[in-house]
Amino acid sequence: MMDREQKKNYIEKMKDFFTKNESVLVTHYKGLSVKQIDELRAVMRDKDIKFQVTKNRITKLALDGTKCSKLKDLFSGPTAVAFSQDPITSAKILTNFSKSNSNLKILGGIMGDEVLNSEDVVKIATLPTLDEARAKIVGILRGPAQKIMSILLAPGSKIAILAHAKSKKT
Repeated sequence: MMDREQKKNYIEKMKDFFTKNESVLVTHYKGLSVKQIDELRAVMRDKDIKFQVTKNRITKLALDGTKCSKLKDLFSGPTAVAFSQDPITSAKILTNFSKSNSNLKILGGIMGDEVLNSEDVVKIATLPTLDEARAKIVGILRGPAQKIMSILLAPGSKIAILAHAKSKKT
């Protein structure tokens, strides 16, 4: 049982999490073992994501005055929340974990100022992460440059053959 001071500290801490994080995803974990929750926490911790089991009544008080106040209805039953700056990574981890552990239910959440339902979270999980998107862009930009470089570095005869072949096409 929490005393008044502990409740106050919990509310302030949760309000801070709701305010400072870009992504807040709410889940039900009924039926998961402590070991499974610890495994999920470890995976999330590696990606700088906080996964916190909540005290619903007090958490609803912490939601007041934050961008996440629209999520109050999700806080009933055994609830845990993922707080992250990277919504795609947290959605991917939760979605993948829920596929192998049917007791984890993704209820919804918020990304920026946009309220998400469970289907939205699953859709977000299919998007590439920021690092994956950067790698794809670099690959796209690098391709033509490599072709130009290989042509420029080819022996003169290959360039002449290529120029001759191009002139026949036009």
